[in-house]
This record gives sequence, C-alpha cells and structure tokens, in this order.
Amino acid sequence: KGKRMWGYVDGTFSKPSNEQTTTFAKELETWEVNNSKIINWINNSVSIGMKLAKYDLAKVVWDHLKNLYEQSNFVKHYQLKIDI
Repeated sequence: KGKRMWGYVDGTFSKPSNEQTTTFAKELETWEVNNSKIINWINNSVSIGMKLAKYDLAKVVWDHLKNLYEQSNFVKHYQLKIDI
C-alpha cells in the first residue's frame, strides 16, 4: 500500500477500456507498466514465482496466491486439530 499500487492487486484500478477519452493511451500505458511492476514484485517475493508467470494481471496473481495459501492454512489448521 505504501507505493500506492494496492488498487492493482485488489482490482480497484482496472485496466482502462474507454478508448474514446483523449488520455486513453497514456492511462493504458501507465496501467500496463504498473501492473507489470506488481507482477514482477510478487514473482520475486514468493518461492513459486515461476508458476505465476502465466498470469498477466496483478489481481489474478494475488487471487491465485490468496486461494492457494488460504487452502493450505485450512489444511494446516485441520492437521493441527488432529495432532492435538
């Protein structure tokens, strides 16, 4: 959040689609650059980064990681209950 990029991850900043605006090209370029930065940051921050290469939207990468790790936390929680 400190770099003001969280909107790309949570989907608040969606890819510009209104080609009729005079600023469309600049907005699209900015969005694509920032989206790529975030994907690179995520890929370089997790051990499964190479498996994320197929995704081209920061939000999709984040949602995939969230889903993956939320499931594994459930499994860990379940295993902990069994162990106790």
